[in-house]
Amino acid sequence: MNYSFFVGKIVELPQLKETNSGVKFTSMVIEVERNFRNADGVFEKDLIHFTLWRGIAEEAIVSSKVHDYVAVKARVQSRCYESEHGNTFYNYEFIAEKLSFIKK
Repeated sequence: MNYSFFVGKIVELPQLKETNSGVKFTSMVIEVERNFRNADGVFEKDLIHFTLWRGIAEEAIVSSKVHDYVAVKARVQSRCYESEHGNTFYNYEFIAEKLSFIKK
């Protein structure tokens, strides 16, 4: 099963886009706090980039505000490609499957 769950704060408003075939999508970046402190006793944060498709993208556009907290259920999608120098690279993308807004 390929699912991950994230809870974090929206850091920039998503912008609705459309593929050439008319499918709507957007990107969303959330700030997620790590669950442990660093050497200075501070919880560091990671910026996680998600891709949202169709209805979930449209919902995010209408409902999102910067600094809102959201819970995201996502799957990881990977791509592998080889450079002209023969090096293999892997690219990972988080595809949001469900988005829930959390009231503070």
